[in-house]
Amino acid sequence: MAEPCSPTTTSPLARRLGGLLLAALLLIAPALVPPVAMATGSLATVKLAPGSMAMGLFRPAPAMAATAPSGYDVVVVEHLRLKVPAAGVEAWLQAERSSWEPWLAQQPGFLERQLLWDPKREEGTLLIHWASREQWEAIPPAAVAQVQNRFEALARQAMGMPQGNPFPLVFEGELHPL
Repeated sequence: MAEPCSPTTTSPLARRLGGLLLAALLLIAPALVPPVAMATGSLATVKLAPGSMAMGLFRPAPAMAATAPSGYDVVVVEHLRLKVPAAGVEAWLQAERSSWEPWLAQQPGFLERQLLWDPKREEGTLLIHWASREQWEAIPPAAVAQVQNRFEALARQAMGMPQGNPFPLVFEGELHPL
């Protein structure tokens, strides 16, 4: 028998629905919130012209095209989460701006990305919009590794760490626009 829910417990169904609601909100957030980058972490957006792909570390499943709030046709959204402590938000944003941002701008199929920060979980979320799965998957893993190494070096320097990745990956997946 299922245990009753109280204000401090959540049923599995409620948790699942909450997760689906969060995913839907992440997809529509760019249309609802103006893009800004703040230490408290709201949202930073990079929008580029068509024809301008990131950490493609896995093979995504098929997706349908949809129109993003920016007006581009989006085939797939790469979804990454990193551990970003409150004291490291600015260092994370600066390392992103100095490594992934300019590199992504050069990648065919890259449309835009959002950087979000969850202060409760102390996690950064990256939503990277791609025009084509083929263009995303065409990025050589060695090129991704090179940019990741630069990101980690910049992050270590900003955080005063001699080694390691100050902002490790905790989740990678993809979202499909409806």
